[in-house]
Amino acid sequence: MSEYIEVGSVDGLEPGSVRTFHVENHEVLVARVGDEYYITDARCPHLGGPLAKGVLEGTVITCPWHHSQFDVTTGACVRWTDWSGPVLTMAELVKHPRPVRAYESKVEDGTLFIGEQK
Repeated sequence: MSEYIEVGSVDGLEPGSVRTFHVENHEVLVARVGDEYYITDARCPHLGGPLAKGVLEGTVITCPWHHSQFDVTTGACVRWTDWSGPVLTMAELVKHPRPVRAYESKVEDGTLFIGEQK
């Protein structure tokens, strides 16, 4: 059975919004999609952009720096930067497309908890 750690209150986190929390010296992103809460790392794996400053559309968060996109429900990389052609090829030589880490979550009495990595 996995251990869950308290993240914080979900009060004020409206559907379609995101917020950054600090959990045991680790920064995580909480995204609310409908009535569900999803937790991923708060930084883009490309160059560390702050995902909380990006745009959440449905279940996809877009990094504000280079527009990499990730599905907050799984962490899967939907798009790796918005570059194309030789620039994208060179960027992929340095940093290969990869997912953002996603974590199990649960809410009890208005408090969000983080579990194991998915």
